Amino acid sequence: MAMSMDNRHSNALLVARFYEAFRKLDAEAMARCYADDVVFSDPAFGELRGEEARDMWRMLTQRAKDFSLTFSDVVANDRDGRARWIATYVFSQTGRVVVNRIDARFEFRDGLIAVHRDSFDLWRWARQALGFKGALLGWTPFVQRAIRARALKGLDAYRAKARR
Repeated sequence: MAMSMDNRHSNALLVARFYEAFRKLDAEAMARCYADDVVFSDPAFGELRGEEARDMWRMLTQRAKDFSLTFSDVVANDRDGRARWIATYVFSQTGRVVVNRIDARFEFRDGLIAVHRDSFDLWRWARQALGFKGALLGWTPFVQRAIRARALKGLDAYRAKARR
């Protein structure tokens, strides 16, 4: 039997709290919504776990330029939930404006987010962030792997600097 979803459930409120913190670029408040061993994944970074996932949000919030966020359709039950969100920002490497539309799925444990999976069209993102090159080649596995590799390299550099 499927459990019904509710936008007033405590886990839906948790997801809303996560996005309200993101809207304010408050990575520490976002991190407090995650279980210690959270598993995060998206098309740009792949799968991240625990502190690595929290550090990704710290890095993204610190680097955000001309950032805005909206979220909607937040629903949850005791076990899982979902939301839609749109991030608008200037991609720092090219100075191009990106409007990224994301579908999020969540799994909860002990009142925290245990699994967070974001999905979005990486080719659409590449067309906006990278311009002509992204439009022409952003659909290819080679370019998508390069985007992931660059995202992870940036996260590794951020984490190394933060540990100093």
